[in-house]
Amino acid sequence: MNMQTKPPGNGAGPQRRKPRRTPKGRQVDLQALDEVVALLGDKPRRRDLLIEHLHLIQDEYGHLSAAHLTALAAEMKMALTEVYEVATFYAHFDVVKEGDTPPPAVTVRVCDSLSCAMAGAEKLLAQLPGKLGKDVRVVRAPCMGACDHAPVCAVGHVQVMKADVESVAKKALVRPHAHAIKPPLDFEHYVAAGGYKVLGEALTGKRTRDDLIKIVSDAGLRGLGGAGFPTGRKWSLVRGEPGPRLMAVNGDEGEPGTFKDRFYLEKDPHRFIEGMLTAAFVVEATDIYFYLRDEYPEIRLMLEQELAKVEQAGLTRHTNVHLRRGAGAYICGEESAMIESIEGKRGLPRHRPPYVAQVGIFGRPTLVQNVETLYWLRDLVERGAEWFTSQGRREKKGFRSFSVSGRVKNPGVKVAPTGVTIRELIEEFSGGMLDGHTFKGFLPGGASGGVFPVSLADLPLDFGTMEKHGGFVGSHAVVILSDKDDMKAVALNLMKFFEDESCGQCTPCRVGTEKAVKLMERGPWNVELLTELSTAMRDASICGLGQAAPNPLVSVLTYFPEDLTKPLKNW
Repeated sequence: MNMQTKPPGNGAGPQRRKPRRTPKGRQVDLQALDEVVALLGDKPRRRDLLIEHLHLIQDEYGHLSAAHLTALAAEMKMALTEVYEVATFYAHFDVVKEGDTPPPAVTVRVCDSLSCAMAGAEKLLAQLPGKLGKDVRVVRAPCMGACDHAPVCAVGHVQVMKADVESVAKKALVRPHAHAIKPPLDFEHYVAAGGYKVLGEALTGKRTRDDLIKIVSDAGLRGLGGAGFPTGRKWSLVRGEPGPRLMAVNGDEGEPGTFKDRFYLEKDPHRFIEGMLTAAFVVEATDIYFYLRDEYPEIRLMLEQELAKVEQAGLTRHTNVHLRRGAGAYICGEESAMIESIEGKRGLPRHRPPYVAQVGIFGRPTLVQNVETLYWLRDLVERGAEWFTSQGRREKKGFRSFSVSGRVKNPGVKVAPTGVTIRELIEEFSGGMLDGHTFKGFLPGGASGGVFPVSLADLPLDFGTMEKHGGFVGSHAVVILSDKDDMKAVALNLMKFFEDESCGQCTPCRVGTEKAVKLMERGPWNVELLTELSTAMRDASICGLGQAAPNPLVSVLTYFPEDLTKPLKNW
């Protein structure tokens, strides 16, 4: 007999299930729904704004409760699983499961990436919990884009530069909130100094799109976010795709050692904005999505104010600018992962082809540019390609912005001729090595660019010069190492970063970085096994994170064999 129709003991006939009084799944708490509705106000409930709405809740309550996530899903007419998987993907969202205790009102994040580790981050992590007490949470965090002021902590969303226990405790006591910085040149002063003339000439037809493409092509301007793709060629490729076309600006510089985009946004934001709007004019982008990392809240608040002035002046009549906020995911510096995040999803890199120039945001052809690339556009147009190409050393042309940190006297952003060497960067631009430190090695391109010895410090730095040695200059993030640094500890710190920041989509990266960290921590280092593991990660990972993660490990194995026999020594 069919069990579903088996008669009950009294012989009354087949059993029937009573109808449900409530829908399936977690029920919406009406108070939580009212709170979410009040926070969202008249903002659209579009899917691509999910991360923005999660930020609103996180900022207001300090965490994301199960009740608020359920209410947000109902309000946006999304499945709770979709909302939950996005919220749990990003490090800056604190998701609290039902029945769990919310985190303390104040969270202190201590950067433990390389430059901060060298400057004493581990001591801060050990001492701060006892100093701050149980009402303040202390957690590790990846690079915050202030490597020239290491060590760095963030109290809530406010960063403490050159942090020590007392300065962090003092800031945590007042529970600070981020405020917009005041740029040296705001909109009014920038216009008075001749700003927006290039954009104005473009919008009025005095400069054609082909004219602008020719200028950047003749100058040899390349993408300065790390890939180095020729800008003029990229513009032409995107223009060749059918409209409507879109544009994305990558302001998510999460590479340890990189902070140049922050420097330029703080120094002269409208020079960047003019370049951004001019590039959008060239490719006829109807919308611009500016994706800025969440670690820069003061810059984001300033940009909101300044972009409003630009719009009021009628300078955005050819496009619409949308400022989007990252949420603590290094992988979103990869262009396709950034686009996924702009669409309100987890930042998982896409398989290619098709490339984002063909199928980008919302499936439309998309121009992706870095902050610094756009920053130099006005100068190139006004001064001409010859001004740019006349600079350089050792037959290289142009200049580069190097983020220099580590064991030098004067860290910071150094604008230097293309083809400059590491030794020249140290001696001419950074005040030399710190007293008591002897130059031992360097990172030419941040965490993924490799670690190299003094014997390679006289190579000209440019795209293509470090590749033959197993590295690259990437975003030009230079970290200087000394005889006080254990190269095994350097490689381990960088591999831990990649392990933590892997999006988890592909096994070679997800499992490979974790396995490498365990092998490196346990020691002694098995060179053959670590080399085999590195090869698998490079060959089989989906995107550049997994492909480049072994670079520091392999370069230490290659160039610092004397350190391999020594006990692991952290800072």
